[in-house]
Amino acid sequence: MSFEMNNFTVVKKKRLEKSQFNVECNIDANAQIDKILSICHNAQVESAEILNGVVNFSGLLDICLLYSTPDGKIGTVSSSCPFTSKFEDQNIQVGDKVGIKVEVGDCKVDSVSNSSVKLSCQCEQSGVLIMCRDVQNVSSGDDSICVKDDEILVNTFVGEAKETFVVESEVSIKEQIRKILFTDSQVAIKSVESGSNFVSVGGEVITRILYLTENDRFEASYVTESFKEEVELEGVTRESISDAEAVVKRNSVKCEVEELEKGVNIKLTIPVEVKVCAYDERSERVIKDLYSTEKVLQISTESFDMTKTLSYDTFEAKIDGSLSLDAEKPIVDKIMFVGATNLCVTNSYLKNGEVYVEGITKTNVVYLNDETNSLHSVLIEVPFVVSERANVPCENAQADVCAIIYDVDVVVKKGRDFYFDAKLKIKASFDCDVVSAVISGVQEQESLEEKDCAIEVTFAKSGQTAWDIAKGLGVREELIYLQNPEVVFPLEKDENIIIYYQKRG
Repeated sequence: MSFEMNNFTVVKKKRLEKSQFNVECNIDANAQIDKILSICHNAQVESAEILNGVVNFSGLLDICLLYSTPDGKIGTVSSSCPFTSKFEDQNIQVGDKVGIKVEVGDCKVDSVSNSSVKLSCQCEQSGVLIMCRDVQNVSSGDDSICVKDDEILVNTFVGEAKETFVVESEVSIKEQIRKILFTDSQVAIKSVESGSNFVSVGGEVITRILYLTENDRFEASYVTESFKEEVELEGVTRESISDAEAVVKRNSVKCEVEELEKGVNIKLTIPVEVKVCAYDERSERVIKDLYSTEKVLQISTESFDMTKTLSYDTFEAKIDGSLSLDAEKPIVDKIMFVGATNLCVTNSYLKNGEVYVEGITKTNVVYLNDETNSLHSVLIEVPFVVSERANVPCENAQADVCAIIYDVDVVVKKGRDFYFDAKLKIKASFDCDVVSAVISGVQEQESLEEKDCAIEVTFAKSGQTAWDIAKGLGVREELIYLQNPEVVFPLEKDENIIIYYQKRG
């Protein structure tokens, strides 16, 4: 009697534990700073090293500061601060893949000294570990082994690929401008389609431009540019389920201003990095049940879990909020401009057929107080919860969410009450864990006793199959059919099954 061990591979996603780490940034503005008015920040992971039990990763925290000088001018400075952190988990193995997300929860000014600014930023890390694990199962070609085959659906990982491309965006302004204060570009994915050895990713890049006109007015403009990019990934088919994430490489964005006869033309060159992952669902032939006509067998089974990648949804939502200035702060006579708006998604989950997204936005508003003729900045924090109907055929599905914020508007009433509203673009990807089992081992025990009779009648119950009866008797299934041709299986009622034996040897 011989048994062989076979392997097939399944994919399993595991959420890595969320944690926080701090990043210290030291920035030199090359100008005398009187007051920090606004901070725009964004964290991007650049590289990751996967070892057994640990993922070490590093990246850049891109910072753009808006500040005022002692003589009342507005300046900006951009800087990239490196960071490193890690995940520790006993499930991590060399060869695994990982998706890491770092969000900036808070960024505080520790000190301002002449032209130097020291910031302390609190970052939250989360991640998904993509594991490919072998599942052992048995096979046998022994004539004395009766085998019932089965096909199970298994979820596998095709692979991942990363590509950087450039999106060019252009906007015309029908007046002369004195200075562009800052640009803030974000990317939203709208479609992900699998092809033959490629994944097509469509979306749009939304850029906010804050500028100062020649008449010393602060103005903001939004420009949107659509894109569709094919990312090569060997092994992908049209039936594969693919997912994608995209980020703007903000420290490499270029902005050029071309003066026209009436106004200016602003050209933006925006590098976008897109990462795709692809998954397949395929059939795997395994042994569902087996027995021997000669030996007693001890059979062991092993359960395993895998992750089925489902669909993704994109939707838009509106959020709003308000803030009243503290009594000791100067009254608002005029909003000069809305500075940076930073978004942090804190939680996402499925409940009662809807996907919920929780987060917080923080927006700097710079205003003028006529009495002191000075600029002041106030931070408006707006927690939010938005939801959308999700057609996900899995009760224990999990959601991974990417979101961007745009069309931010702030108004003030009675000099102290701020009212905020904005729009969100959200992409939610869904997956769920599936548990299955296979026969993972077989051991021979004692030989079956030889039948000492030539004929045997066994009482079979309604619902039993020929396999059930043959296994109980230790004979081949076809013998049951051959010697009981008038019986229909599965049994519709209790039946007497007759077996005629031949002496062995």
